[in-house]
Amino acid sequence: MAAAKHKYEFGGPLGAGSLVFGLPVLLYFFYFTCNDLTGCPAPALLEPQSLSLKQLKDQIPWPEDGIWGFASWKASGWMMSYYVLSLVLYRVLPGQELYGTKLRESGRPLKYKLNAFSSSLVQLAACAIGTLLYGANFPLWTFIDDNYLQLYTANLILAILISIFVYLRSFSVKPGNSELRELAQGGHTGNIMYDFFIGRELNPRVTLPFFGEVDLKVWLEMRPGLTGWILLDLAFVAKQYRTFGSVSDSILFVTLVQGYYVLEGQYAESGLLGMMDTITDGLGFMLTFGDIVWVPFLYSTQARYLSVYPLQLGWAGISVVSAVFTVGLYIFRASNSQKRIFRTQPDHPSVKNMSYIQTKRGTRLLADGWWGVSRHINYFGDWLQASPFSLPTGMAGYVILPAGAAATAGASVATMLDGRQVVQGAARGWGMVYTYFYVVYFASLLIYRERRDDAACTEKYGEDWAKYKKAVKWRILPGVY
Repeated sequence: MAAAKHKYEFGGPLGAGSLVFGLPVLLYFFYFTCNDLTGCPAPALLEPQSLSLKQLKDQIPWPEDGIWGFASWKASGWMMSYYVLSLVLYRVLPGQELYGTKLRESGRPLKYKLNAFSSSLVQLAACAIGTLLYGANFPLWTFIDDNYLQLYTANLILAILISIFVYLRSFSVKPGNSELRELAQGGHTGNIMYDFFIGRELNPRVTLPFFGEVDLKVWLEMRPGLTGWILLDLAFVAKQYRTFGSVSDSILFVTLVQGYYVLEGQYAESGLLGMMDTITDGLGFMLTFGDIVWVPFLYSTQARYLSVYPLQLGWAGISVVSAVFTVGLYIFRASNSQKRIFRTQPDHPSVKNMSYIQTKRGTRLLADGWWGVSRHINYFGDWLQASPFSLPTGMAGYVILPAGAAATAGASVATMLDGRQVVQGAARGWGMVYTYFYVVYFASLLIYRERRDDAACTEKYGEDWAKYKKAVKWRILPGVY
């Protein structure tokens, strides 16, 4: 009966299946066709009328062992060591211990240990020491560069295995379970593919020797993938230095703002306990793949691109992208802070006289200040502060030519150590498909989140939410959406 009443998301079982199989292929496509062998995109893609698989294969870093070269025991072993290290730091470092939102069935909250920020600082400090000793040839940086494909595959396999594990284990959840286990409302439709993707169990936990109880969803979301994103960026900075003997301002800026974005999120880790990912969504392939594969390997695309094409922005360019980042960060922080103060300190001078909608549930919906501008102005700020991840790549695209082949290309030529030359040429602009994909994807994600929130609030507040929507017309960006 529950399955019949359920409203599918993501296009239902067919859409879920497409994402399960399609997203991993997309990331493989991005790696192979935006490369340091022939160009970004591979030159054959610029002439689709004469494109052949053989020609494309010759222009991409296809492993000598064929598909078996996509993975290696060495890369998989070191990747698992990285996860074990993350677990060790989770166990031994001190951290906040907080209770989350009360569970729907039992009415009791789960307890969480939060120390993702300090865990990342320890790992980054170790990397800093290694870099001081070995420079750009620090073995971690060269290993990541040499084994990027195999590390991606290892994380993908781990994401699949975890997704299968939590899916099968979810069938042991019983109503009123004394272990505080329950199913996600939208994750047990009865369709295997959809439930595998969306996640059946709300907060799956495992108890491991020495490490104790680990909440898989929160641990995966805040630790290995986010910290891995920074490590990948740093590996590409080191690669650029090894290749060209210097580091461009563009890759430094991207690495710094992305590092700040990650560390700020980990520092405010407690905020995750009240987000939809934690209180509503189950843990399935969607979140697991997103946390440890999609985030680190897609979000580091800009640094990977710039490691091969060292674009210099200059002070003017840095000023522009810095201004965009600062404005976005201000909107994001100010709006979220205003809502928090309104909820926790309603008599505070900054919110005391703001207008709101009183709901029948007893809560109040702020319809003034930032939250009178749009219903999710914080989403716009979040998108705006993330757009400088892509902006420093400019009109992206490059081709890699043999020594001397680009002698007439002038100042746009960047010579690599082996004599090859990197020029934009006909690829100019086409590389934006890779480096700006994040901006488009993130906008789509935020729009989707807003739609989910609107549906949830409609169910929660009824006619009071309708009044709020009349008072605050725009969803995210005033005048646009």
